[in-house]
Amino acid sequence: MQTKFDQLLDFPCDFTFKVMGLATDSLEEQIVAVVQQHAPGDYQPKQRPSSKGTYASVSINVVVHSKDHVELLYRELSAIDDVRYVL
Repeated sequence: MQTKFDQLLDFPCDFTFKVMGLATDSLEEQIVAVVQQHAPGDYQPKQRPSSKGTYASVSINVVVHSKDHVELLYRELSAIDDVRYVL
């Protein structure tokens, strides 16, 4: 992954991941579980359903410590089966 996070951010910092996926009962839990593995903490994600209810977006704020940490979380969140996009 060729990103410029190290040039744009001062680490450690708060970083909000917006994860979009299928609106399953466990989407939010799966996202929090992945984040907990790489950045343990107390998370309060915010979930919003799409207009038809097929998809949901989950925003989660995480303290990241490096460019590699951000990229790792992007890869791990993208690997969740129900996830379609990570912004």
